[in-house]
Amino acid sequence: MQREVLKKFDLPDCPGVYLFTLGKGKAKKVLYVGKATSLRDRVRSYFDIDLIATRGPRIVDMVTRADGLMHETTPTVLEALVREAALIRQHDPSANSMGKDDKTFLYAVITDEAIPRVLAIRGAELDFEGMKVIANGLKLKAIHGPFPSGYQLREGLKLIRRIFPFFDTPKPVGEGSKYAKGKIEFNRQIGQYPRDMSRSAYMRSIRNVSLFLSGRVKTLRTTLARDMKQAAKEERFEDADVIKRQLFALDHIQDVSLIKEDRGQEKQGPRIEAYDTAHISGTNAIGVMTVIENGVPVKSDYRSFRIKGSGGKSLNDDIASLKEILSRRLGHPEWFLPRAIVVDGGKTHKKAAEAVLAEVGVMIPVVAVVKDEKHRPREVLGSLRAGISDADAVLVNSEAHRFSITLHRKARSRALRGA
Repeated sequence: MQREVLKKFDLPDCPGVYLFTLGKGKAKKVLYVGKATSLRDRVRSYFDIDLIATRGPRIVDMVTRADGLMHETTPTVLEALVREAALIRQHDPSANSMGKDDKTFLYAVITDEAIPRVLAIRGAELDFEGMKVIANGLKLKAIHGPFPSGYQLREGLKLIRRIFPFFDTPKPVGEGSKYAKGKIEFNRQIGQYPRDMSRSAYMRSIRNVSLFLSGRVKTLRTTLARDMKQAAKEERFEDADVIKRQLFALDHIQDVSLIKEDRGQEKQGPRIEAYDTAHISGTNAIGVMTVIENGVPVKSDYRSFRIKGSGGKSLNDDIASLKEILSRRLGHPEWFLPRAIVVDGGKTHKKAAEAVLAEVGVMIPVVAVVKDEKHRPREVLGSLRAGISDADAVLVNSEAHRFSITLHRKARSRALRGA
């Protein structure tokens, strides 16, 4: 598809979802589904000259192959988020799932319990046919998704909970230690969890959450309007007032956090990613990715990887682990590509990362931070060619080291408790 073709689509400057397509009539295939704060600006960005640098060759190939574009507007970015998830599940677009499968995505699930909870769980942990969580057999009422951005799903659930209260406790409500029960009560006091709500009212709230997460927002509004009229007819005026406020809130969702995340590609200053690993003799091996923009850590973009090892490689092989986590990161075409990648180590680590990038056709400069015997930065290799400062390289590298050590200690502590 060429940029000139965009004019005929007349894309609006408002939130919504867009679909790149290939073919006509019954043969039409959806290649990619995305959401946007501004449909006009986001779709235009796919025709920038630096697309391969910001999104990678897979997305460039998708845009080149596409010969059609569809879009739907939504009142808010939050509704665009849930609509995107519904369309991805419906069409299973190839460019959304390149390099990974549904197990990588997060899903919003509603548990089948006396007091249902709303949880964010990875596809790898779900039995879709049996409608349950694999690890503990927890039965589920509904599975919504997949959601490409775990951060946006969690932020979206926070926004939804302000309108329709629900529990998201790790264990069923009423179970757990005194500390866990005390935490529930505290969260009730500050408005994070339902308070003074009958079971029937709570079940209606869960119904509303499910309707929203499935993208059936029009049905939700119709249902709420009907419930409000019924409450007024039965002279339950307090209930009617609550529903009225919920309808108002639906139309005035302040999804600032989602807008900020959605406009990530428009942020000024280079995006720099760093990678590091942590383990003790190959046990509890953890890999991490950290990000800085404008010299500031972007913690919402940090990612962790449980190193699996492959091809007979030991988990204490730092080079093999680096290649694994970088390959898995590049399997996410929906994550914006950085200006530079920083690795912990010397020329060997730098060349290993460059080899992984070359395999998938991504041309991103790699910078290596060499440490002394006390693990202090001694030399920075490649920063000049990458166009970043030594200070930024050291900062993002230090964040990666700190993050990996923190996660490794937590993983090791959990392993020891379970022993």
